[in-house]
Amino acid sequence: MTIILPATDETIRQAAATLGSGGLVAFPTETVYGLGADAESARAVAALFAAKGRPPDHPVIVHLGDESQLDQWASEVPAAARSLAAKFWPGPLTMVLRRSGRASDLVTGGLDTVGLRVPGHPVAQQLLRKFGGAIAAPSANRFGRVSPTTAAHVLDELDGLVDVILDGGPCQVGLESTIVDLTSGQPRILRPGGITEEQTAEVLGGQQAAATSMAPRVSGNLKSHYAPRACVELVPADELEQRASSINSSGLRVAVFAGTGEAGRFDSRVVLLPVPQDPREYARQLYVLLRQADAEGCDLILATLPEGDGIAAAIADRLRKAAGPRDRPLAENNG
Repeated sequence: MTIILPATDETIRQAAATLGSGGLVAFPTETVYGLGADAESARAVAALFAAKGRPPDHPVIVHLGDESQLDQWASEVPAAARSLAAKFWPGPLTMVLRRSGRASDLVTGGLDTVGLRVPGHPVAQQLLRKFGGAIAAPSANRFGRVSPTTAAHVLDELDGLVDVILDGGPCQVGLESTIVDLTSGQPRILRPGGITEEQTAEVLGGQQAAATSMAPRVSGNLKSHYAPRACVELVPADELEQRASSINSSGLRVAVFAGTGEAGRFDSRVVLLPVPQDPREYARQLYVLLRQADAEGCDLILATLPEGDGIAAAIADRLRKAAGPRDRPLAENNG
């Protein structure tokens, strides 16, 4: 049975004991809720993969208590990694480094690299301190689905599959961590997130390269990811009304991501999901909006990609992945 516990000193201690006995604990980070297991327990990590339905070759991020543990899990730590850790840890930045012998094939998906991060959320920090080890923790949802940003989202996804959910309230960033590959000559951003490309460039002196097909596999790099049950379609802003009308006439239920003052543009049958103007707030609300469309029984979500760099680029990345190709037709997506 899965239990939700408010995050207190006592319940965090209880959750740490659960991890120590090989159990699974969902906990809040500043990005999204993570599904945690003892990173050095083969049995616990295998249970984590089974609970998520995660392919065994898809690596998970290892969460550390502080920067001092970096050398325990990475065999090579370049100067750029030290600089990024000093600036952004604890925080929403994951670094991909050459793994040490401590990182098992289960955690790394058989790669010779490992993703490491020190989360900034106080509950995650306390849990890591009380546990005393590293925690393997992908997002606490079924593989490929929308990441959870509240404890209730975790329960919706994993009820009966996780032992304890620590409720630390809504996540403050709302999107997964930025992933930077530091295993080659130039750092490469493999996934945009809470730390922007502009912020990392300031630390690295602009020495960043685009990701290539040779980059390591990391979380969120599949063509379809972060996906609700409803299909997601990306539409230019000036075509939203016409496309929504066309979908309505076909008998499907459609949701539209639009500004708060745009309700009058759309048929009353359209589920209007208001998008915050502030990019940071949009990031916090993105997964909530995708889940809301599913709760409304929508078959299709229409959205426009936000413009600009920084966190807007991370939002656009998640929307593109949510709209990625799937194995099932539209009529089956809401079942």
